[in-house]
Amino acid sequence: MTPRILVAILVMTGAASEARSQALPTIAEVINGHTEIVTYRGVRAVKLVPALETAGKDEDMMAVLAGPEFKNGTIQLSVAGAPRPGMPADSRGFIGVSFRTGPHGVWSDVFYLRPTNGRVEDQLRRNHAVQYVSDPEFPWYRLRQESPGVYESYADMEPGAWTTMRIEVAGTKARLYVNGASQPCLVINDLKHDDRPGRIALWAHVQTDAYFGPITITR
Repeated sequence: MTPRILVAILVMTGAASEARSQALPTIAEVINGHTEIVTYRGVRAVKLVPALETAGKDEDMMAVLAGPEFKNGTIQLSVAGAPRPGMPADSRGFIGVSFRTGPHGVWSDVFYLRPTNGRVEDQLRRNHAVQYVSDPEFPWYRLRQESPGVYESYADMEPGAWTTMRIEVAGTKARLYVNGASQPCLVINDLKHDDRPGRIALWAHVQTDAYFGPITITR
């Protein structure tokens, strides 16, 4: 993997166009890209844009949030991801949230979505719609090979549409809820970095048009 490009940037907080008390996150550092404040499908959002140097590479990008470290609690926000124009046919629009993230993103636990898998006719692809990974030791392909079906699951979603993610973290366990469901679509009982605290970061693959709406964090 090539060295990551670090860019420090601050984002002004603001309210979404919807009548909610949430605010856009304040960004302390961006890895492998930069952020822009835009309006996407009627919602004021942070857009995560890949650095030019990542073109053609298999890299992720992160926008690390300002504020104290996160250990236990709840993170809720809406995300919208779809493959960028001209990307390979196997692009999925990977987008999600990194929690308990190490300095400069050197390690992290991540829940992310594959939005283009949500409504395809291929059932196996549907089963890979949501994913947990723990970087750098446990990428998706290692978890899938060693524990098939344990760290990924299905949830209904559409590429490019706003999708609500709620992540509940307690000790070495985490649960992911999608679009207000009362039951989690993915339950992780053995977070690979144990209960080590870290920062929260917006996360996406460099092949993704990635938008993040207002966020609520309860510690």
